[in-house]
Amino acid sequence: MNPTTVELDNRGLQPPEPMLRILDALKDLPEDGQVLARMDRAPVFLYPVLEERGYQHDTQPVGDGSFHVRIWRAGDGQ
Repeated sequence: MNPTTVELDNRGLQPPEPMLRILDALKDLPEDGQVLARMDRAPVFLYPVLEERGYQHDTQPVGDGSFHVRIWRAGDGQ
């Protein structure tokens, strides 16, 4: 796991709170850091915002119906 990983559990929160929490965590994230967020749904409205700000993302469904979303700076090679 990345040495600078910010983990967020956004399950149970109503939009736009999950997106706002993620964007807030990204403000102080070091260049080599990443955010791992657990979500109730895939954050489709967040993806274009991340890409516009130079971040990449990967979303994986989890067996309980939630999603794990990993976000890192584009070009970081993670």
